[in-house]
Amino acid sequence: MKKTFILMLTFLGAGVYAQDSNKNYSFSLQQAIAHAIEYNYSSINSGRSIEAAKEKKWETTAMGLPQINAGVDYTNNFVLQKSVVPAEFFGGKPGEYAEVAFGTKHSMIARSSISQLLFDGSYIVALQASKTYLAYYQNAKKKSDIEIKEMVINSYGNVLLAKENIAILEKNIASLTKTLNDTRATYKNGLIEEESVEQLEITLASLESTLNYNNRLLDITYKMLKINLGIDINDPITLTDKLDILTVQNIDASFSNSNFDVNSNIDYKIASNFEEQRTLEYKLERSKALPSLSANFNFGYTAYKDQFDFFTKNQNWFNYSNLGLSLNVPIFSSLARSSRTQQAKIALDQAKTTLNETEQKLKLQYAAAKSEYEYSIADYETAKSNLNLAERIERKQQIKFSEGLSTSFDFNDAQRQLYTAQQKYLQTMVNIINKKASLEKIITQ
Repeated sequence: MKKTFILMLTFLGAGVYAQDSNKNYSFSLQQAIAHAIEYNYSSINSGRSIEAAKEKKWETTAMGLPQINAGVDYTNNFVLQKSVVPAEFFGGKPGEYAEVAFGTKHSMIARSSISQLLFDGSYIVALQASKTYLAYYQNAKKKSDIEIKEMVINSYGNVLLAKENIAILEKNIASLTKTLNDTRATYKNGLIEEESVEQLEITLASLESTLNYNNRLLDITYKMLKINLGIDINDPITLTDKLDILTVQNIDASFSNSNFDVNSNIDYKIASNFEEQRTLEYKLERSKALPSLSANFNFGYTAYKDQFDFFTKNQNWFNYSNLGLSLNVPIFSSLARSSRTQQAKIALDQAKTTLNETEQKLKLQYAAAKSEYEYSIADYETAKSNLNLAERIERKQQIKFSEGLSTSFDFNDAQRQLYTAQQKYLQTMVNIINKKASLEKIITQ
């Protein structure tokens, strides 16, 4: 019994801990966008790419700054190389030779060097390229943020759409259930045919199936939104904005009349970065025909011992130092350098063509997005008017059906027309929000 009690406490404690580990979130649409830009997984990695680009820029810069190196070399000559010398040097007979070993068994060199690049055309171009490299990733981060904003708007709207669909379906089911109950009572009294009851049962079953599907869809849309926000898909979340309010806020006819400057579009900026990179690659290949000049200073100590006692006092260390200049002048490369330069020139021409193509495509995208946004507003007004008409028609048919003045088929047609108008109206509301987001994505600076 005691073990069972302890086990229950353990599971209860684990359950409480699991609940505490989940965070509760509440977002308006603007709050959701701000959160996603900071915590979305792609946004986080885009920020890291910028940091890596900054480090790469400094790596390139450091290539032209002083380079200092130091080291120690130790050699153990366990078999000394031997040479022969005339034996008469050591009192031997003329014409004979004696073997002599030169050197010591142990030798050590402690060295240091300083090198400095004085001139290299490639290094100058590399410095310029590192700035372009960083600018590319900064623009890539901006592009990522813009795309994340659009994804959050779409997924936020999809959640609201699913919730509104569920609310309308539940309302329709409640109304239809009451009508069905009344119709069954009328049928039992023998005033209408059984077919009228069966027709309503079919419609009710269809609505309940659609409600079940939308409940499942709501769970999926919530999880998709959470992924875009960069939060755990199991964490609770509350959306504070309402679909109808967001729709009204996003209806702005003057917004589509704003001027479009293609140079401020992020895709155009990235294409410009690409062209600039190709320009610098072309300059790099041309700069390789220039001479390069560098300087170096070397300093060190050497010691030679028959015994390994380099670290005892009063050692004989012999120092050395030298200063050198190195000039490299490219003269002839069998036209290989010229070939690489021409390849870079072709790549540059391709980048210019791509930039021009990007400009034309962006202008087309702007015209299309503007047209779709304006149409979404007009379509919303039409859907709103049609919904009002469908509601009136359905109410009239319901009254006629209850009084026996119309058939169940007429009433069913009115119901279907109403359900279609309801779905169309909700979809046009989401379309306004999404189409405005698409237009903003193009004109955002």
